[in-house]
Amino acid sequence: MDYRIEVDSLGEVQVPIDALYGAQTTRAISNFTITRLTTHPKMIQAIGMVKKAAAIANFECGYLDQERLGYIIQACDEVISGLHNNMFITDVIQGGAGTSVNMCANEVIANRAAQLANQPIGVYDYIHPNDHINFGQSTNDVFPTSGKLAALFLVNDLQKEVHLLRSSILSKSREFSKILKVGRTHLQDAVPIKLGQEFHAYATALTRDIKRINSAFNDLKSVNMGATAVGTGINTDEKYKAIIVPQLSKICQIKLSSAKDLIDGTRNVDTLVWASSSLKILGVNLSKMCNDLRLMASGPKAGFFEISFPERQPGSSIMPGKVNPVIAEVVNQVAFNVFGNDVTITKAAEAGQLELNVFEPVLFYNLFEMIETLTNACRTLRLNAMDGIIANREQIAYLVENSVGSVTALAPHIGYANSSKIAKQALHQNRKLLEIILESGLVSKEDLEIILDIDAMTRPGIPGKKLLKKKNKMK
Repeated sequence: MDYRIEVDSLGEVQVPIDALYGAQTTRAISNFTITRLTTHPKMIQAIGMVKKAAAIANFECGYLDQERLGYIIQACDEVISGLHNNMFITDVIQGGAGTSVNMCANEVIANRAAQLANQPIGVYDYIHPNDHINFGQSTNDVFPTSGKLAALFLVNDLQKEVHLLRSSILSKSREFSKILKVGRTHLQDAVPIKLGQEFHAYATALTRDIKRINSAFNDLKSVNMGATAVGTGINTDEKYKAIIVPQLSKICQIKLSSAKDLIDGTRNVDTLVWASSSLKILGVNLSKMCNDLRLMASGPKAGFFEISFPERQPGSSIMPGKVNPVIAEVVNQVAFNVFGNDVTITKAAEAGQLELNVFEPVLFYNLFEMIETLTNACRTLRLNAMDGIIANREQIAYLVENSVGSVTALAPHIGYANSSKIAKQALHQNRKLLEIILESGLVSKEDLEIILDIDAMTRPGIPGKKLLKKKNKMK
């Protein structure tokens, strides 16, 4: 490989001759070989937008001429389009609070702008990474702003997938609206519930998730551009702050606002913790739902077997014919990973010191992973499981008939003690509840049909209320 020699404040550095990045990026590659994962494409896109907005602001403030501005904007547009993603090769986890990513962007844009101007790369006489591309900026406002933008870009897909999953669940809720099944508490038989009601409850939880995520990520629209190093705005023109955020809003098509307190906006990352928490809660609800679905699908002979998943793949390398709930299981695992991501983000946020949180690289890495894996989990749960779930109606009816949970509806009519006696008798004798009730003579067949009405037992109120009032009047 051929190299060019660049010089930075630490001395000479060999840089691949055709590379658009420069000395600082090269040093970062050597220093940080951690994950072998490079800058997220959405982060690259976002930082290109930030640099473009900064260039326009510096031009309007009189610190950049029209000619250089044109070349820089063209170079930024190429970065935004993803044309130079292969040049952003620093590890996602790095020391320096994101300086390596920021300087990589400065070097790539400076060198590409130089090429466009028919100037040699790696020289920086005409366009300099620090003096032109990074003018009026610091890693400490560029990196968090770019990270927030990237998160906002990514969360759009997640929000769409959660909405689609919710719609799929609601469709199943309507499909199963007339199916009475055994309710369970403590994994023991409880009062009946409709299968459709269970699915509707899952959709309700997702409705809250949607609201939480929207609220949390709206807070990321407050950015600290113009803060520079510690939030005081040193080395920025007085007019710069008023220009940079509106320009960036125009470029990214997101209505951003300038942080009310730039010092706070530079040192504190609690908004990112709030965003992470909203994603964690989504993971909790998804995992709880999948736990339930796996239980309801358990069997087919020795479990509940109330529902069946679409058969996606053979379930065992040794047990022929076995089919496992693999989609629900993978969603569980995504959730577990998300919980770990949230812990990392929480710790990284807490460990900030004084005027800067230097742990934003690992924070954003985990936040992006949370968003993307949850997006993919929602999509696969919907397409490969939820849309194809069927109710095993005969098995559900069998379990209801042989459960003692319905006896609860009788308690207001025949008393708790009699109801308990009937339930125990049905269990000990392994007989159907209805048989024991009718045999007891405490309730007529006609009254029993009224009391054990499906709708009456699965909504607020006292099943057979009119019968109870009539009985009390006769007393």
